[in-house]
Amino acid sequence: MSHCSKCSGKTFYTRRYSGESLCSTCFKKSIIEKTRRTISKYRMIRRGERVGVALSGGKDSLSLLSVLHHLSERLGIQLVAISVDEGVKGYRDEALEHARLATSQYDMKHIIVSYKDLFGFSLDEALDWKNEERDVSSCSFCGVFRRRAIDEAAEKANVSAVASAHNLDDYIQTFMLNLLHGDVARLGWLDPAYADGSFAIRRIKPFMEIYEEEVALFAYQSGVSFQSVSCPYMHEGLRTEVRDFLNMMETTHPGMKNVLLRSSLEVISRYAKFDRKTCCRCSVCGRPTSSSLCSVCRMKTTIKQHVNYAG
Repeated sequence: MSHCSKCSGKTFYTRRYSGESLCSTCFKKSIIEKTRRTISKYRMIRRGERVGVALSGGKDSLSLLSVLHHLSERLGIQLVAISVDEGVKGYRDEALEHARLATSQYDMKHIIVSYKDLFGFSLDEALDWKNEERDVSSCSFCGVFRRRAIDEAAEKANVSAVASAHNLDDYIQTFMLNLLHGDVARLGWLDPAYADGSFAIRRIKPFMEIYEEEVALFAYQSGVSFQSVSCPYMHEGLRTEVRDFLNMMETTHPGMKNVLLRSSLEVISRYAKFDRKTCCRCSVCGRPTSSSLCSVCRMKTTIKQHVNYAG
């Protein structure tokens, strides 16, 4: 029987990439400490700030809420939960209920915004017309609207930063996707220390140095009750193929994801030296954009034409 590398207790989890064995208690402490070090390394949060937590109701976001709640007194911050109801039948309702239960447990303010209220249509309605369209994935549509919805909720919550539960796997997948799509100029925006003066609210990723597998294990170990249903649109994009490839590489070569994270950060740091260009404000909504019409308003126009036509 193997023993914990920290306290000689019974091994709960072994990190193949480092050879470190941890008992249940030490594993949980390691996730919390890793998160704290990431926040400190990239100066993600300042003492005294009011921080929003993007809370989807899935295992990652509920784990982040738990970790940040644990660290909140030590970091000297106040937390506000932010949830987005995209309007996906049979998917989001369960997640929002888990989010409500968690925020109630922590006696935390919880702000919920919906696509329907903000944009005039649910995600199901927005995507119904494009069942046969494959030029743009459903995730691409949803991502644009979700970012705007979180911005709206963050402004209502009066927070300085919004923490999302993007983990190491998410981060390197996004890096790879930018390369595969030829969006090299966007790499600078992935810099964890990047701040765009055009947007008052910062985006931070405290889990960006933690494997997705370990976040999931933390959730199970902590007894987090999270969403059991997967998004029906999740397998349409290229991300699934990239995820499967990286998981295969990690299985064959333990630590490969950590190597790719370090490499991506090195590349990203060079592109981050160039400022993100926001030449003007959107002629419709007034938000900062690099063209006369922002991506949200552009997509809204396209979707409403099809939605109106359909019904």
